[in-house]
Amino acid sequence: MANYDLIVIGSGPGGYVAAIRASQLNMKTAIVERAELGGICLNWGCIPTKALLKSAQVYKYISHAAEYGITFNGTTSPDFQAVVKRSRGVAENMSKGIQYLLKKNNVDVIAGEGKLINNHQVDVKLNDGNSETFEAKHIILATGARSRSLPNVPQDGKHIIGYREALTLSKLPKSMVVMGSGAIGSELAYFYSTMGTQVTIVEYMPRLVPVEDDDIAAQLARSFRKYGIKTLTGAAVENVEVIDNQCVVTIKDSKEKVSEITCDIVLSAVGVATNIEGIGLEECQVKVERGKVIVDEYYRTNIEGIYAIGDIVHGPALAHVASHEALVCVEKIAGHNPEPVDYSNIPGCTYTTPEIASVGLTERACQEQGLDILVGKFPFTASGKAAASGNRDGLVKVIFDKNTNKWLGCHLCGDNVTEMIAGVVTARKSGITGPELISSVFPHPTMSEAIMEAVAVAYNECVHI
Repeated sequence: MANYDLIVIGSGPGGYVAAIRASQLNMKTAIVERAELGGICLNWGCIPTKALLKSAQVYKYISHAAEYGITFNGTTSPDFQAVVKRSRGVAENMSKGIQYLLKKNNVDVIAGEGKLINNHQVDVKLNDGNSETFEAKHIILATGARSRSLPNVPQDGKHIIGYREALTLSKLPKSMVVMGSGAIGSELAYFYSTMGTQVTIVEYMPRLVPVEDDDIAAQLARSFRKYGIKTLTGAAVENVEVIDNQCVVTIKDSKEKVSEITCDIVLSAVGVATNIEGIGLEECQVKVERGKVIVDEYYRTNIEGIYAIGDIVHGPALAHVASHEALVCVEKIAGHNPEPVDYSNIPGCTYTTPEIASVGLTERACQEQGLDILVGKFPFTASGKAAASGNRDGLVKVIFDKNTNKWLGCHLCGDNVTEMIAGVVTARKSGITGPELISSVFPHPTMSEAIMEAVAVAYNECVHI
């Protein structure tokens, strides 16, 4: 029986970070992975999706080249299979990069499916068909999540698909219904619409991207309508019937009105389900609540020696959250004193066009808490950089506590705003107030100076609108 200081089950952005950091802290470490290294995010989520979206962005630029004074001889059209092939190549190269990092840091990779025997032993059903037991002082569960399937609209992988199949379709569908307008649904809706698919989004909540601020959701809805994406909010897919290789989608709106849409593909993007089945939680009496493993601020379960991070614990199911949880968990195991994750300062990003990035409270949440607030909004129509780039859709919205000047929230929608939110996260962590930010000098012309302008609006000091 092989003995380790730490065994990590799952090699996604939580698992591989935990394993590498543990090895750096002189722990003998192994990682158990049944599929590709890097997990869903790297192989079937974040990375390949962004590769697809980049192709869509390039195609849209070329399609509008004349607006920039550039002309082409002949026509331009997307090669869908080449786009998909590029995306898969990007994911494969990134997975090889994780393999290199694990090897560089002397982490043993065990190819197979792991299951807890007790708080110090893991049984692995190896991919070669054999089984082997491994022992460790500590075990971290980082098994991630998968596409959630609704009981009334089960995925068949052909006509009703999840995000994984959406990344590798053999041909471009003429029409598609997307169930759900969260990050996955909105990003893939934008991608397929740009490629030429007629897309309809069906969202159960009253607005698109329901976790975002109302003004941001309204901006994305306007942009999507401009692109020809049809959006049905306050509506639900009741049933999908496949007839003659076509999906007949029955939809009921908030007024109980029933309608039908016929399409080639239905994409189910209604959230994710945690991968906690069959990993030994029940046998080891690890506490679970509503599909999530219960942990403390250092990701210790109720069973000594067993830890859990990432999508399978309560908190945002985001790759960067899992990675940070991994660092906190491992450093605590190593006897360090890491600062617990501040879940009130976690950025979220959606890579549509325009992009969305946000952190902190929405205006609606502030109102529900009875907070006395200052709100500032600066539209990118007033931004010189946005005008020069030809992408003027969007805005920056900031929210401050009127009494303390504390930065409560920041919400951005526009070109490249996912690269801007990190500065806001750092500023909020550092306790930067509204007046202090106004006194900071931002470069011009940039998209980022719109943040300063929005803060100036909140304090009635803006000169550019």
